[in-house]
Amino acid sequence: MAAYVSPCLTPPDSRVLTVLRKSVLPENNLGTRVGCLRMSDGTKRYRVVAAHKSESFSIRNSLNSHSPSHFQSQDSFLNLHPEISMLNPRKETSTVPIAEDLDELSTPNTYNEARIKVLGVGGGGSNAVNRMIESEMIGVEFWIVNTDIQAMRMSPVFPDNRLQIGKELTRGLGAGGNPEIGMNAATESKEAIQEALYGSDMVFVTAGMGGGTGTGGAPIIAGVAKAMGILTVGIVTTPFSFEGRRRAVQAQEGIAALRDNVDTLIVIPNDKLLAAVSQSTPVTEAFNLADDILRQGVRGISDIITIPGLVNVDFADVRAIMANAGSSLMGIGTATGKTRARDAALNAIQSPLLDIGIERATGIVWNITGGSDLTLFEVNAAAEVIYDLVDPTANLIFGAVVDPSYSGQISITLIATGFKRQEEGEGRPLQATQADASMGATRRPSSSFTEGSSIEIPEFLKKKGRSRYPRL
Repeated sequence: MAAYVSPCLTPPDSRVLTVLRKSVLPENNLGTRVGCLRMSDGTKRYRVVAAHKSESFSIRNSLNSHSPSHFQSQDSFLNLHPEISMLNPRKETSTVPIAEDLDELSTPNTYNEARIKVLGVGGGGSNAVNRMIESEMIGVEFWIVNTDIQAMRMSPVFPDNRLQIGKELTRGLGAGGNPEIGMNAATESKEAIQEALYGSDMVFVTAGMGGGTGTGGAPIIAGVAKAMGILTVGIVTTPFSFEGRRRAVQAQEGIAALRDNVDTLIVIPNDKLLAAVSQSTPVTEAFNLADDILRQGVRGISDIITIPGLVNVDFADVRAIMANAGSSLMGIGTATGKTRARDAALNAIQSPLLDIGIERATGIVWNITGGSDLTLFEVNAAAEVIYDLVDPTANLIFGAVVDPSYSGQISITLIATGFKRQEEGEGRPLQATQADASMGATRRPSSSFTEGSSIEIPEFLKKKGRSRYPRL
């Protein structure tokens, strides 16, 4: 049975709790607390926790409308129309539970969520986005941007989210590995890019640098996003050494242009990944590994914002750290076993992707993901490892997410930001940047690898680091 209340009966400056079978939709200004849990499959379940009678409207025996309330006994009209009793505020100040799990809502929630988009630019960026879709990432909107129409047709991205740039210039045939053509193609399609970015709060621009469309187009696309006031994060890879000197030079030129058009730039040297895998690794797996690192970098940040977890983080907090942060570094660590939390944290700060220490970072964004068996003690153990290493004055944002698929395993993604601002203040350039990645080794020794599991995690992320901290 559904109860309908005419808008003309609604008290001024108030909203109504609408009863439709077993579904209750509380609006924000009722004083009713509503919990929202995003499940791993992307669905939402809502729980009405409690309502203060002095500030909200009460529902009593909503499934049995023939049971009169205190107000109904005073008014014969209310006795005939019990649904109107919802409009009468109660005077008591006690708190009472209203309902338990509410599986179906008659209308969607009204609060605003941060809108995050991931734009894969060029062939490498598109491949990374395809991997993200295959891994069933939630809470983000995927786009691919390319000059090669044939490659775009093979993507699982929704057709409406496939943006072909440079139609007049390239006629859908690609950029031919020429960054200048990629840049001109993006410039030609600026209006279409603006339309694709409209309404975004945060944009990830991902690409494999060294080619044509990604190298030349990514800086233009990122510049459009930043000019629109969108928090813009670039996360790109540099070519493997076997791809040739020309692509390496083009990649560095593209990275320099991209750095000036993003808030935060994360560069992942592919050669670092080669150093972490066995010599028998096929070429296809090496490229898949690079795509997977891009995926984990995006997910590590977006999950903090989009998935309510043990610790919820506001988008404004993330923006405060990542806006105008300059060059940033990323570390990823995964571990299993009794000391998995501490080991995962150590692996993250010892990651081959970190060319320099995180001690000089002015901002840290880190995320711990575990299964339903993740404990608060483990979260604290991981935090101790990271907090003992970073500057005490650094701004830290922390998120904890429970994902049932991570049962028995913990993964930590760490983004260290603010190196550019700090070094500029000291009058020195950023040392050991990603541009020099292929010339040096990691700052910490690598550890042995462990056997893989059912979770699709790159091999080097499964290694166990040797702790320099005492075991608890």
